Parts: sequence; structure tokens; C-alpha cells
Amino acid sequence: MSSARTPVGPGETHPARATAISIAAAVGGFLFGFDTSVINGAVESINDRFTLGPFASGFVVGIALIGSAIGAWFAGQLADKLGRPRVMLIGAVLFLVSSIGSGIAFEAWDLALWRFVGGLGIGIASVIGPTYISEVAPAHLRGRLASLQQMAIVIGIFVSQLSNNWLQSINDSASADLWLGLEAWRWMFLVGVIPSLVYGILSIGIPESPRFLVAQGKDSAAEKVLARVLGETPAKIQQRVADIRQSLHREDKPSLRDLKGPRLGLHPLVWVGILLAAFQQLVGINVIFYFSNTLWQAVGFDESQSFLISVIGSVTNVLVTVVAILLVDRVGRRPLLLVGSIGMFLSLATMALAFSQAVITTGADGKEVVSLPGAWAGIALVAANLFIVFFGGSWGPVMWVLLGEMFPNRIRAKAMAIATASNWIFNFIVTETFQPLADVSLTVAYGLYAAFALLSFFFVLAKIPETKGKELEDMTLDTHVRTPKQSRT
Repeated sequence: MSSARTPVGPGETHPARATAISIAAAVGGFLFGFDTSVINGAVESINDRFTLGPFASGFVVGIALIGSAIGAWFAGQLADKLGRPRVMLIGAVLFLVSSIGSGIAFEAWDLALWRFVGGLGIGIASVIGPTYISEVAPAHLRGRLASLQQMAIVIGIFVSQLSNNWLQSINDSASADLWLGLEAWRWMFLVGVIPSLVYGILSIGIPESPRFLVAQGKDSAAEKVLARVLGETPAKIQQRVADIRQSLHREDKPSLRDLKGPRLGLHPLVWVGILLAAFQQLVGINVIFYFSNTLWQAVGFDESQSFLISVIGSVTNVLVTVVAILLVDRVGRRPLLLVGSIGMFLSLATMALAFSQAVITTGADGKEVVSLPGAWAGIALVAANLFIVFFGGSWGPVMWVLLGEMFPNRIRAKAMAIATASNWIFNFIVTETFQPLADVSLTVAYGLYAAFALLSFFFVLAKIPETKGKELEDMTLDTHVRTPKQSRT
């Protein structure tokens, strides 16, 4: 047993330093959000430029998600071997190369290749950001600092929408030539060079994770990082390093074997992380963002108005994420998830009901046009924005917080990588199945997402622990118990 840990009060830390370091790490989330949304403004022009059919178009869009899943899968192993900031730098370089390659792509196949490369970088960033933040943040600030990952994601989505709209509006078309003989849709990708460079530069300047340093036997370096971030007395810093060392102690080297459990191949706690990440996507949040223009045109808005409504949705997402950041360390993780699940279920069920009243007509181009009569259009609009509110205030940021802190030190990076990879895989599944489901019925699509939202409530109730205020060194493989023991004092 380790010696008793002395509680650390808020006044004994340097929150400004921890916050600055966490913001730098969270820039990877900005790349995540930017890449998620940038393709929306370019996809129609890409289809026209390369004469792509529905399958090829979906492949070019979706292959980035496959790349992200693969990047996330290997990010944990790389992080445990090379360190957190170095892997962040790798992610930044991959996205930089992808942004340039996508902007100058000459055929659909090489555009898909560059999108895949960018996906690798985004997958890496989506794992390393929350992992690193959870490892450097003081326990009493960890929830709000880890939530910066989701804040960066939603800001990335918002900036991407604004950038796409501005570039498209210059010559009233994303297919029109802008600068250097390149079309506007190419510049939409090239804009990604800027955040890539920022992320790469910041990753060079932040300190290594103290947990990684202790695992490498560099206790003195870990003490310097902890002193820089926490500002505690040397005795307390040494005790923290001793606690970290004990949590990492083992005779054999860490490997994927650490994740194995008695049933279904993996330890139950790892399965909890996988399902937590899966539910965040199965409620259909990215359908709202990926296909938002289609949705709003169905409720009576024209294309320009649809863009405005989508921007309003993004701003709403940013604002409610701020609320979640303020509440996560006060209210706790579980209450926010439970409230979010119920709110998402009710709003999605309302959307399903609204679209059950839809009127389908044939447009001038011979395509089916879905519209909502009377008050149902307004009801669907309100319900969709309430869904964004409940998601953004709960499952959006809290999933990243929990994944970054719920696993023990010795398996955190690898378990986080597997869970995040599942998030990307289900992102791909939901994205690729929406249109076939919508062709059957939008009521079926939103009804299915509502069912997953309801299931997520019972999942949280049964399996998700409350980790508020717990030190990472107190996390064990029994953390999957619904109400784990409190931190030692």
C-alpha cells in the first residue's frame, strides 16, 4: 500500500499553467472538428470535378473516418513508446500533408489517399489530447480541462463552416477558380494547413506527461513537470511521483495483453469504454452536422437559410459545451450523462414523430423532395436544436473526460486508443447508413437514434462510474463498478 495522500486544495495549484498546457493539447480536437466538417462544403464540387457516383463519393468522404479509426488504434502504442507530445507532432504532420495533398489532388483516388492520411492524423490527435490532458491536469480541474477537447472539436466545426461559406461566396460557387488557378473547394482543404502548423508548434513546446516519464524511469523529470503544473512543495511532488510509480509497477512490460479479460476477450472496463464511445455516435449526432443542409431544406428553408441554421446549430453547440465545462467538476460525470440521455431521447423521438408527418413530392429534377407541413416543420427545428443542446452539454464533452481518466495508468493509452477507435468506427457506420435509412424513412432513422439514446441512459446507470475528484493513481481495473471507492486521503 502506498502512504496516505494529502489532499490538494485548489489554492495549491497553478490552474493557469495547467489550462495553457491543456489548451495546447486540445488543438488536436480543432483539427478533428475541422476535418469532420470541411468535406461538407466541398463534396458537391468534388463529385462534379471527378464525375463521382454515390458510392465513390461516399468512399471519398468516409475513408477519412477509417483512417481515423486506424490512427486511433495505434496511437496508444505510439504514445507509450515515443511519448505524448511527439505523437501529437506526428498527428500534426499527417494532417498538414493531407491538407496540401487534398487541395492539389488531380484524381479521386489520390484525394481519397490524402483523406485517409489526414484521418490517421485526426485519429492520433483524438486519442492523445484527452489522454495527455487527464495526465497533467489537477484532479479538481481535470473534468473541465479534459472537456476542452470537445470545445476544440465544436469550434473546429464552426470555423470550418465559416471558412467554407466565405470561400464559396467569393465567386458564388465552390467550383469557381480563386487564387493560383485553384478552385474554391481546394482552398477549403488548404486552409487546414494553418491549424496543422499551430498544433505542431504547440506540441513541441509542451512538457511530457509525468506518468509517461515515471514509466520511463525519469522520476526527476516527472517531478519538474508536476512542480511546473501544480506548484506544490517538493515533498508533495515526490509523494505524487511515488504514487504514480506504484500504479505503474509490474514485472513485465505493458502490452495489449493487459487489456484481456475473462469474457469476450477484453477486460470489462475496456468494454465499458468501447460502449461509451459507441453510444456517443449511435445517437446520430454527426447526422445532424454532416447532413444538416438536407435536414433544414426538408423543413422549408432554402440553401442559404439552411447554412445559417447550421451555423446557429454550431454556435449552440459551442455555448452548451461551455456550460458542460463549468458543470462537469461540480455536478459530476454521471448526472450530466443521464440528463443528456433522457433529453436526447425525447428530442430525437419528437423528430421521428415530426417526420412521420412528412409529405413526399417529386421535384423538377425528378428527385423526391421531403417537406413537413404546418407546425411540424417548426417542431422538428426546435427538437433538432434541443438535441444539440442535450448532446453538447453532456455526451459530447463528458465521453472524452471519462475515457481520459477512467483507465488505470498502465493501460490508459492503449485502452483509450481502442475506445476511440470504436468511436470512429461507429461514426463511419452511422454516417454510411443514414442515407439508406433515410431512403426508407426519416422516421425510422431518427427513431433508431432515439432508441440508442434511451439505451445509453440504462448503460450509464448500470456501468459508468463517477470519477469526479479521483486521482488517476486511484483508478483500478475495478473502476467499472458503478460507485467506486473514493480517493484515499
